[in-house]
Amino acid sequence: MKRVRFFFGTSILPPVASREITQTLKAWSAGDQAALNRLMPRVFDELRRMARHYAKRAGHSMQTADLVNEVYLRLIDINDVTWQDRTHFFAVAAQLMRRILVDAARARACAKRGGGLKRVDHSGVNLDQMPGVSSGQDSELVAIDDALTVLTRMDPRKAHVIELRFFGGLTVEETAEVLKIGPQTVMREWKLAKAWMLRELGRAE
Repeated sequence: MKRVRFFFGTSILPPVASREITQTLKAWSAGDQAALNRLMPRVFDELRRMARHYAKRAGHSMQTADLVNEVYLRLIDINDVTWQDRTHFFAVAAQLMRRILVDAARARACAKRGGGLKRVDHSGVNLDQMPGVSSGQDSELVAIDDALTVLTRMDPRKAHVIELRFFGGLTVEETAEVLKIGPQTVMREWKLAKAWMLRELGRAE
């Protein structure tokens, strides 16, 4: 069978491979600790694609392989997730990558400012493009993450749309598949969430 590279939505794995991933995830949820090691070779290419997107758009110095390895180490410590399917797995992986890179940006920003983060006006941020470390925008990435945390408490679905599209680089169709909603709903939530985020980012102390 010809090998098919897969994404969240526009391209899919062959049905047998997709079922195998789901079965392995369910075995992991049931307590099979070796299941993660069986899973990783099947999902490595997609994790690497996601990591490449994160590192490239964030201008991050972390190598793609190092980011994937860090995600793997954090997955080892996850014991209380009832895995549903491959889209659920990659949504969690996207959250982990966000956390790893934002934590690194936060540490660098704190170091540059002597241990503290002063809030500034980021209302001009472009949410269609992740800020780059190389351009000195660590504080911008941290501000986006802080605003997204607030939005998560207020409206989890809108926050998920921002996380998957901005941090994960998913298309509208891919985001719709992960969240089990229609593409038009994704677009509506995306526009509303971006407007709210820009207002939040523009609020200075």
